[in-house]
Amino acid sequence: MTWEVLSIIGTIAFAISGAIVAMEEEYDILGVYILGIVTAFGGGAIRNLLIGVPVSALWEQGTLFIIALIAMTVVYLFPQKTLPHWKRWGNFFDALGLSAFAIQGALYAVKMNHPLSAVIVAAVLTGSGGGIVRDILAGRKPLVLHAEIYAVWAIVAGIAVGTKLASTPVELYILFFIVTLLRILSYTYHWKLPHRSLRNQAVDQS
Repeated sequence: MTWEVLSIIGTIAFAISGAIVAMEEEYDILGVYILGIVTAFGGGAIRNLLIGVPVSALWEQGTLFIIALIAMTVVYLFPQKTLPHWKRWGNFFDALGLSAFAIQGALYAVKMNHPLSAVIVAAVLTGSGGGIVRDILAGRKPLVLHAEIYAVWAIVAGIAVGTKLASTPVELYILFFIVTLLRILSYTYHWKLPHRSLRNQAVDQS
């Protein structure tokens, strides 16, 4: 039951996130649906490729495709006055999708008896893969590579699931809440990982 709930939450959240990004970039209605579908299912496709599951398994999720289409349609038909708030809601739904899919990806790898390293990779790819593809198609820098702490929270989810710190339904829902909250806090308060830029150095040398 936990698996199905997380799949539904992640699919809805990322489908909405992709649709919002498409509308921010002024894509037409077909572009909105394509970007939403890619965001919702791209991470799962990448994960399946790397842990040995046929990509065709994605096409067996007919119910989730319908749910994603309904979610995107609802967002597309929202009143125009909600537009100024879409960026904030886009970040929120992205946080929900990251958390739900990271945990779901980790559970998938555990179910296949993969080692902890593979569980963490599955969590990161499932949680952030769709968002990476979405940002690339939208002509944006992928959030996972430069924005406030992002993939780290997927790693946290992978470690918690892979080491059995979270295994029961209650523990998994608590983990989902914690990872979502951490992602929201990281973009609200601009928490960032250390980074170095060569841009200023190059300007100084010139």
